[in-house]
Amino acid sequence: MTTKKIPLTYIAPVLLSFFIMSFCDLVGIGVDNAKADFELSNTLAQLIPLAVFAWFFIFSVPVGILQDRIGKKNMLNIGMMLTALGLFIPFFIYTFPMVLFGFALLGIGNTVIQVSANPLLVDVVPTKRASSFLSFSQFVKAIGSMIAPYVATFFAAKFGDWKLILLAFGGVSLLSVIWLGFTKIEERKSTGEKATIGSCLSLLRIGYVTLMVLAIFFVVGIDVGINSTSGQFLMSEIGMDIEPAKQGRSLYFLGKMLGAFAGALLLTVITSRKFLFGSAALTLLTTLGLIYAPSPFMALLFMFLIGVSAANIFPLVYSITIQKFPERSNEISGLMIMAISGGALVPPVVGKIIDMFNFSAGMFVFVFCAIYILFVSIYVFKKKEG
Repeated sequence: MTTKKIPLTYIAPVLLSFFIMSFCDLVGIGVDNAKADFELSNTLAQLIPLAVFAWFFIFSVPVGILQDRIGKKNMLNIGMMLTALGLFIPFFIYTFPMVLFGFALLGIGNTVIQVSANPLLVDVVPTKRASSFLSFSQFVKAIGSMIAPYVATFFAAKFGDWKLILLAFGGVSLLSVIWLGFTKIEERKSTGEKATIGSCLSLLRIGYVTLMVLAIFFVVGIDVGINSTSGQFLMSEIGMDIEPAKQGRSLYFLGKMLGAFAGALLLTVITSRKFLFGSAALTLLTTLGLIYAPSPFMALLFMFLIGVSAANIFPLVYSITIQKFPERSNEISGLMIMAISGGALVPPVVGKIIDMFNFSAGMFVFVFCAIYILFVSIYVFKKKEG
């Protein structure tokens, strides 16, 4: 879409899907509660984010190919229906295997949503505003991520069952399916031959694409890892009580929400490549700050600042790559979302290092991730793309 007019009737239901997208961040709440309820080790508890995010590696490219045939809107609704089912199952059958199964369905649904929602949003907004709107979509996503710990705490305190949040968010997912289903959207059709698994994977031969895909892998690793380990880190290393430590992740998501909103505004006046470099540098500095925080206040402050710093990295990397290869948007979308599997692989590595050594040692995995993203941002900056 190249016109200046912004069709809010089309954008609103698509943006709501980003709120549904945030439901995968329930993984942090799931880890904390399942670890206590089923007396799990750190390594075993981190199987929950593995169950959610492993599917991004398996299904992203096939979903991108299927989407090329049935359309982005149809795929998005399929993803939101799977999300609802994944939330309902552990609510009604609360055993550790069913938690893993339900969160696996949540991950599959979220894979579909992420593959379809990002390019669908690009279709319904003006072309020159794509980076800005993709950042704003992360603001919408961060709202759900931020309120989830408080909603879970409210249900636990009021009704004695944190799992009611799964029922509530599952209901919201179904309502979103209905709204989008009744919204007529004109999608941008891909030109040339239909995408195949071979055509998607062949893009990885392009060094630029591979670097950007790995940047997504590591930034999601930071995001999911901070979400799933922050509560235990604040209790073990900083000495905070259980509930304040669990809710501390809300400050991280508040930072993401405010950072994404600020990014949506700043990207109207700052180029994507400059903004990516600044975001990457600050993410590295604030991650180090969290590890060496001398007090609970400073630890919470750095969690907030990590959220602010990292909030726009995903949409920046995504939009910069799509704009460089616009004719391959479905295939690139599949590869980018495949890289969200970083959320499955990084946290178990962190958990294993924590069990072997201590929390601070495990947190240095995030430092490595941040260093790589900074390297990519410098590469993009020197290429003067975006």
